[in-house]
Amino acid sequence: MNVLETKNVVKKFGNFTALDNVSINVPENSIFGLLGPNGAGKTTLIRIINQITMPDSGSVLFNGRALKPEDVHNIGYLPEERGLYKNMKVGEQAIYLAMLKGMTKSDAKKQLKYWFDKFEIGSWWNKKLQELSKGQAQKIQFIITVLHKPKLLIFDEVFSGFDPINANLIRDEILNLRNEGATVIFSTHRMESVEELCDHIALINKSNKILEGNLIDIKRNFKTNTFEIGLLTDNKQEVQDKISKHFKVEKARFKSLNDELKLNIKIENDSPKELIQLLNNNGILNHFVELIPSASDIFIQAVHKNN
Repeated sequence: MNVLETKNVVKKFGNFTALDNVSINVPENSIFGLLGPNGAGKTTLIRIINQITMPDSGSVLFNGRALKPEDVHNIGYLPEERGLYKNMKVGEQAIYLAMLKGMTKSDAKKQLKYWFDKFEIGSWWNKKLQELSKGQAQKIQFIITVLHKPKLLIFDEVFSGFDPINANLIRDEILNLRNEGATVIFSTHRMESVEELCDHIALINKSNKILEGNLIDIKRNFKTNTFEIGLLTDNKQEVQDKISKHFKVEKARFKSLNDELKLNIKIENDSPKELIQLLNNNGILNHFVELIPSASDIFIQAVHKNN
């Protein structure tokens, strides 16, 4: 089942088309990466999902029916541009924003105590936001976003401002929220985060969706049957020439503890059996890895092809 669907969404600003018939399907209980270069239309689509702006045409479905204004209580949105009040105390502000999402004051206090204890930030309760660092303020914003236990969470560049330790903390919490039943839309330029977190992705470029699907399936479609090898041999050039007679070969660059013949070798069939046999007959095979395209590789290749 899809928690969220957009169907042929179009949004224009004057003569500029921000979204051109964009349709995406966000499966329930998944982490969905919404990717694209700057200016591709991602933020516009997120704003439409949050009903901050309306599409010119097309529709948005939430749990299989048309999105309604009251669905805001089932959506948590952490925008790239943060929106907390700098002169307001942290605890007071968190309660106020939680109540806007439909929580009672007592429920908000209870949930806030849970999160403040979990993040070990109880001493921040009576501080004004301006007294906190960017990363500390980001923690507060994250808590406020997830506090009302929404069915759908939308994070736009959630790791901005975090050091590696706190980025890992937030990453683990996002995974916990998914495991507890939430669905997450995750927009970022950090492709390593896409690799770690996302089950499904959609790639938008120049206002159009150009790619969508399960990340593993997409990787499978983009792979080239190329293997990175490290072979210990006393006759590097001779062995490379021998391999080149049977396979497409390029020099490889990877770090290792040995002075090996390092090659990227492309095979034409699905089985590397013949390649492995040839390598073993001509040296000691220390390193053998299939080169699976990363999310970054797929992003770059798909955008360049579309352009």
